[in-house]
Amino acid sequence: MSNNAAIVELSQTANKFRSSVVLQAENKYIDVKSILGLFTTLVGNHAYELHVHGPDAEEAKQAVAAVFAKHNLNVKVME
Repeated sequence: MSNNAAIVELSQTANKFRSSVVLQAENKYIDVKSILGLFTTLVGNHAYELHVHGPDAEEAKQAVAAVFAKHNLNVKVME
């Protein structure tokens, strides 16, 4: 799997929404809309937590989680 493809797709998907989309990896919080932040984080096989807050949070959660699944990245969507 190309991590670069996953990172670009995650960022593009997150940027379609007004909600804040934040990925927690261990003790770091990363803005999923930031390609640079993702590049430094999406390494190894961590378990990630996805935190989404905002006016279109439900749609954003589903869309971003689908991209994680497509690229076989382990993410837990937090309520």
